[in-house]
Amino acid sequence: QVHLVESGGGLVQAGVSLRLSCAASGRTFNNNAMGWFRQAPGKEREFVAAITYNSGNTFYADSVKGRFTISRDNAKNTVYLQMNSLKPEDTAVYYCAAHNNGLHYLVPSYDHWGQGTQVTVLS
Repeated sequence: QVHLVESGGGLVQAGVSLRLSCAASGRTFNNNAMGWFRQAPGKEREFVAAITYNSGNTFYADSVKGRFTISRDNAKNTVYLQMNSLKPEDTAVYYCAAHNNGLHYLVPSYDHWGQGTQVTVLS
């Protein structure tokens, strides 16, 4: 079992930065790839970014590539999402998740999810 808790969301103006954190406990964190997803009102949950267990590889949705950076600190059991140059279309609830099996950009590939943190970007 993995317990995930996100933090760092907020209400910001377009163009600024936010850093989300996801603290993990339970099953050995270091063995899991981790991902960030987001869900806007009325839309399906979508992939944002993922990182392998040893930070050797990172993956990004095209919509955030070049603006967002995923990282992790295995000593702190924490994964981060640095979000720069935020846009109103980035407004969503952001979730971190622990990868289980399958393609990194698919929701069913993850078996544990946090409760989410709201990010609202004003124009």
